[in-house]
Amino acid sequence: MMKYLTKLAAVSAFALSAVAANAQDVDPNTVVATVNGTEITLGHMIITRAQLPQQYAQLPADVLYDGILEQLIQQQLLADELTDVPARALIALENEERSIKAGERIAAISADLVTDEAIQAAYDEMFADVTPAQEYNASHILVETEEEAVAVQDRANAGEDFAELAMELSTGPSGPNGGSLGWFGQGMMVQPFEAAVMEMEAGEVSGPVQTQFGWHIIKLNEVRDQALPSLEELRPEIAGQIEETVVTEYLTSLEEGADITRIEAGTIDPEALSNIDLLEQ
Repeated sequence: MMKYLTKLAAVSAFALSAVAANAQDVDPNTVVATVNGTEITLGHMIITRAQLPQQYAQLPADVLYDGILEQLIQQQLLADELTDVPARALIALENEERSIKAGERIAAISADLVTDEAIQAAYDEMFADVTPAQEYNASHILVETEEEAVAVQDRANAGEDFAELAMELSTGPSGPNGGSLGWFGQGMMVQPFEAAVMEMEAGEVSGPVQTQFGWHIIKLNEVRDQALPSLEELRPEIAGQIEETVVTEYLTSLEEGADITRIEAGTIDPEALSNIDLLEQ
């Protein structure tokens, strides 16, 4: 772990995870170490802990504490040795500071506007005019010829148990299960099988229906409305949509009130973005 944490010194973290403070009388400004006069605080350690990959975050707290403190000390020792900071590093720090500040502002906007009430209202509006699709529970008996299908229909209409007929006569894979197809929605069955089911009433037995598999006699057992996705299922999606909308609107208002100038289009060759050597000049 020590080797891995040392390698983290070369990695810039552009997103910080929120970490809840332990219920103790601790101060993030508490100095946990000094390196040649430079202070390392508990706050530095908390942020480092928040940036760790998940596999390391699961380690015991005392192991993490020692490892993170050692990492920060090593980082500071190496930083002290760097007397001439390269331009690319300074620019990376500027970008990281900009990114973190922007992220904090977005988080604050989201906390204010992406509320449970807003999510509930968006969910209600999403399904206000939605008519639930129907689901069908059906059984069928598959035979090879129309004559066989007519004979099956006659026996079913005469009162014989449909499931028993299916187990006796059906050549389809559902035969041993009494012909049960379970629940299915529109688009899940072949035509004209599906069309026949959708025209039937619950409890009705169809006439012969031909598909590429053969001849079917269908019994529609039950019809129900398809359940709509729950609020909890859609909460992350809805919250993301609200956040995107409010942040976009907020940025638009900021841009309208800001003094922004851009270099004339075409002045810089876009391929220059790939020339990292420019930062070494």
